[in-house]
This record gives sequence, C-alpha cells and structure tokens, in this order.
Amino acid sequence: MMTGLFISELERTFKRKKTAAVLAVYAGLLAFIWFFFQRGGISFFDADHDVKIDSLNSAPLLLRDLSFAITFIVIPMFVADSFNGEYTSGALRMVLIRPHHRVKLFFVKWAVQCLLVFLILCITWVVGTCVGKLAMPHVNETTFLGGHTLGTLGALLYSLKFYGICFCIFIAIISIASIMSVLMPNSILSYVATIGALIGSVYVSDKLSFFFSVTDSVFHELSSSNSEFLVNLLFPILIISLIINLFVWKKKEWVG
Repeated sequence: MMTGLFISELERTFKRKKTAAVLAVYAGLLAFIWFFFQRGGISFFDADHDVKIDSLNSAPLLLRDLSFAITFIVIPMFVADSFNGEYTSGALRMVLIRPHHRVKLFFVKWAVQCLLVFLILCITWVVGTCVGKLAMPHVNETTFLGGHTLGTLGALLYSLKFYGICFCIFIAIISIASIMSVLMPNSILSYVATIGALIGSVYVSDKLSFFFSVTDSVFHELSSSNSEFLVNLLFPILIISLIINLFVWKKKEWVG
C-alpha cells in the first residue's frame, strides 16, 4: 500500500508543470554558476571570507551559491504545490476518497519532497565535483573555513558531510513549509507564509539563522570542533515540526 502511494505521489509530482518549470530554472542556475566559476575563480565561505575555487572545494562552494534558490524557490514551491495545490485543485480529494490512512499519505508526500531535494543535491554535488576536476586549478590539498587544511580524501569527506548537514536543514525547511501549506487557504499564501517564516526565524533567534543562510551556517559549524548543532537544535526542530504537521493534517477537513 505504501509503495503504491509513493509511486502515485511521484507520478503526480513529475506531471505538474510547476515541477518541470522549477527544475528547469534550477538547471539554468547550475549552468550559470558553472560559467561564473570558470570566469571568476573566486567564491565565499561567508560574507567575510572569500576563497579561491579549486579542484577539491568546488562542490561545497557551488551549493553555497545555489542554496538560496533551493531554500526560497525550490522547496516552498514544491511543497506548496504538493500539500496545498492538490487540495485547491481537487486532486487531493480524489486520493482521500480511497481507503488511505491520512498519516500514511502525509509521510508519503513528505518523503517525496525529501527525495526531490536529495536528488537535486546529488546532481549539484556531481556537477560541483566535475567543475572542480575539469575547470578549476588542480590541487592536492585545500583549506576550508577555520583553517582546516585537507587532502583529497579529507576534502571529499568534508564535502559529503557538508551536503549531508545541508540536507538535514532542507528537510526541516520542508517540514515547516508543509505546516504553512496545510494551514493556508491557497498555494500562493502557502508560499508567502513559508518565506515569511524562514525570514522571521532570524528575528526570533540568531541560532535560527541557518534557515536564512544555510551553507554559511554549515561552514561555520564544520569549522567548530565541539559543535552539537544537529542534536541540540536541528533535530528537535524537525521532530516538533513533524508533530505539528501530523496534528494539523489529521484535524483539517480535506474533503469538505
């Protein structure tokens, strides 16, 4: 049953015109940043630390330039279309008239959104790695924020860890966006509410700034030797947001 729901959700997702449009925009941004990398050769760990792009650090730096689009365009549009767009168009009613448990349907939709972002990150990592190997100066070691100098294997592990933490943050953003999409009456307001929540988090606490500047925060976390960012902050936010999601999802009258 879960497999059938998952495949059905994937099919509906990739049949949407917005999905194709957003992916096309992201592909265009990838191509543009590749061109910029080749011509410029300079990127940034954050606003205060620039760095020369080389064959070992290109993948994290590519994501740094694209994370804003993932946070404020890709995820909010995908989630709003999945959780709210289907409701306003009536497609969700056709799914819910079948004997599907609401909780299962929620987790299927949430998992599909996570899978989409995971695939986007995988493509970005591959492109970033290829940019480094094909277009950037070849080096045997590189230095990341905090003065960590790493060789080829160390840089690879750093890159994978960097993408992994970013993925965890994006999952939390998906969960927040799904709450807004369930609460709002239409997909446009869902999108606006998600953007507002992400920007507003900066004013709630400086510790939540990773929602606004994902990769800059991850560079800083990886430069710290005693960071417990995932355990103390990100995972609790993810768990709480999922609990709120399930409560609102079960209470809302989707087929009324």
